[in-house]
Amino acid sequence: MRRILLTGLLGFTILVGGPTLWALDRYVFEHVEVSNASSYEAALASASVSDSAAVPDPAGSDDATAAPAADITIAEHTFGSGADEATYFVADAQFTDITQLKSAFAQDSFGLNITQFPSEIASEVGAAFAINGDYYGFRDTGIAIRNGVAYRDEGARTGAVIYSDGSMDIYDETATSADALLADGAWQTLSFGPALVSDGAIVEGIDQVEIDTNIGNHSIQGDQPRTAIGMIAPHHYVFVVVDGRSSDSAGVTLPELAQIMQDLGATEAYNLDGGGSSAMVSDGELVNDPLGSGQERGVSDILWVG
Repeated sequence: MRRILLTGLLGFTILVGGPTLWALDRYVFEHVEVSNASSYEAALASASVSDSAAVPDPAGSDDATAAPAADITIAEHTFGSGADEATYFVADAQFTDITQLKSAFAQDSFGLNITQFPSEIASEVGAAFAINGDYYGFRDTGIAIRNGVAYRDEGARTGAVIYSDGSMDIYDETATSADALLADGAWQTLSFGPALVSDGAIVEGIDQVEIDTNIGNHSIQGDQPRTAIGMIAPHHYVFVVVDGRSSDSAGVTLPELAQIMQDLGATEAYNLDGGGSSAMVSDGELVNDPLGSGQERGVSDILWVG
């Protein structure tokens, strides 16, 4: 829907010129900064290994000593009742190695306004399980570390970081840097928010948070489709996708999402892109029903497990 609305400005460009052309260039036209990102990451990993650095291989390994596959179970639940009832899906994941949790970009390219359906990205990387990511490509700020590689270092908001030891933390992007995070073992960072649970407690004030969109802040309050990631313990994670804005599922508020994550046992939890972007894919099939339409929306990235 974002892309449809913004693309509709194209005809208007002829009439108003500069300002609209700038908006189209910034929010619609694709800007590829790194193409063939998976090959780029693999090349960096190989170079690091040759220099005797212990950097995980984001492409995985066919070696017989590779860690056993992650154990993931998916269950459907409901929250609330009556007109406020919402359907949500929980994927409980036990990793033997956190590098089993990977990130992938739409069209295998890092940059602005590059999108693809989550199920298509999942299919191309061979994911057994995936959820939508943080829609990094709609912003030009935030710290973006994916599969142990730094792509962007523009701290702007509260982020989440997953370290190579399997732990997850909520952190202030403006108080650190991508290099510092990598030195501490960062494997993935996510930059959307807000943080939902920190040190086991629901974060205060999330019922007032607005999300920056580069064209001003905008509220994500009320009952909405949601996606969240949480850590129960190092290497033990939960992924939650909530359906909403339909006659079958109302969605949940941010405090309700935080409560769901806390009830699941998450000591750290973080809100990812939601609305029509909320998607969970298992074995090539869409698990949830975004907006009650059965249709996916293009996103810039996914988190996935092979």
